Amino acid sequence: MTTAPTRTRPSRLSPKTAVVLVYTAAMCMNGLDSTIVNPALYTIAGDFGRPVPAANTVETAFLVALALALPVAGWLGDRYGTKRVFLGALAVFTTASAACGLAPDLPALVVARAVQGLAGGLLTPVGMTLLFRAFPPHERAKLSKVLIVPTALMPALGPPLGGFLTQHLSWHWLFFVNVPIGAAAVLLGVIGLREHVEGVPGPFDRAGFWLATPGLGLLTYALGFGPSQGWTQPAVAVSAVLGVLLLAAAVVHQLRTPEPLLKLRLLTGRAYGTASTLAVLTAAGLMGVLFVFPLLYQDALGASALDAGLSVFPEAVGLMLASQVVDRLLPRIGPRRLAAPALLLAAAVFAALAVPGAAGNAWLVRGLMFAIGLVLGTAVLTVQLAGFEDIAPPDMGRAMGLFQILRTLGGALGIAVCAGVIGGHGTAATGPGPYRAAVWVTSALVAVGALAALRLPKAPPQPPPFEDEEAGEGAEAPAAG
Repeated sequence: MTTAPTRTRPSRLSPKTAVVLVYTAAMCMNGLDSTIVNPALYTIAGDFGRPVPAANTVETAFLVALALALPVAGWLGDRYGTKRVFLGALAVFTTASAACGLAPDLPALVVARAVQGLAGGLLTPVGMTLLFRAFPPHERAKLSKVLIVPTALMPALGPPLGGFLTQHLSWHWLFFVNVPIGAAAVLLGVIGLREHVEGVPGPFDRAGFWLATPGLGLLTYALGFGPSQGWTQPAVAVSAVLGVLLLAAAVVHQLRTPEPLLKLRLLTGRAYGTASTLAVLTAAGLMGVLFVFPLLYQDALGASALDAGLSVFPEAVGLMLASQVVDRLLPRIGPRRLAAPALLLAAAVFAALAVPGAAGNAWLVRGLMFAIGLVLGTAVLTVQLAGFEDIAPPDMGRAMGLFQILRTLGGALGIAVCAGVIGGHGTAATGPGPYRAAVWVTSALVAVGALAALRLPKAPPQPPPFEDEEAGEGAEAPAAG
């Protein structure tokens, strides 16, 4: 492990503050971009003279590219330095955002969106590594309550902001909004972040890379394009088969090699394995409903893009309160007793959105979306805290990368399933029926998650030994110098 030498010089910005600011800005951009385009897909399709399912390729390209970058994110950060990789990815993400806004046609938009996804796939794992190295373990619990806002709140703010910009400016501004934020964050990072090169324990796992990376990309491609192009189309069918075969071979390889690209053995841990399963199910349900409901509002009920976006805005308020609920209840009742009922309530709220007449009542929709943010946010945050409680510090980077891969695949699966349910009713189908059926599917996914949550630890997490950790850090400090 090597750390770039630091020189003492006057500065009003501490390294910890710089990490928080740069990470928060990057995660706000990345989280916002995961949902901000959803309410504009109807408009984008119309502007380019394409059907709505074809416009879904904009989001599919982002998810496929993001999946391609996730497996190597941890290795790149350790090998070349977290500051260099993180700021490089942020700069590419910002440039690609400008290219998306300037796209003259759908293919150009899809390509630029794919570049965004590649950069976005590096931001979260490498950004978490920056945070964990800047803050000692006993400071991370309080920090997570603040940092959950950009990662959980921004996806909820995406639809209303996307609807507002689409209706009052144009869909191009969905991407232009990232440019000044990204440029300022890169500049701040260059000045305030410290470089850290961890080093890698062994040679790069080339076999794992060439199996896992294309496997993830092909499977995500099949999930995204299957509903719109048909599962029997040669490109989709071949991608699905090859993706599954490559991932199966990757699993075998990762379990046999001493230094795997992805440490799949972590999934054998009960807490982390259960949390990873729940990450797939909750991401599928949430991304699915955020994809379907704006379309239900616009296509079936004739609402504007702004109305569609505002319909899911109260979820953001519920998410903000969820962190407070977890902070108060998790130490008292434990992960299982908190997550399982919360997921059951979330499934019931999802189902209520599909009840005939419910979507036509604006205040009922707002109340249900607030409830989704509160109960599903409570469950998701509980799962993350419980799942990573027993992960050793040397494994944290790979555990975070694997968790992000599974959550991304879950989101792609949710959107693909919902798009398939809508498309399965035929192009001549009209009315809200297909959209309501897709919402029912998201409810079922979350309900299955409630059953899986019964495997979470029953006992509340133990508080970190502050005194021991601080003494240990103080004892190690002289040796580090």
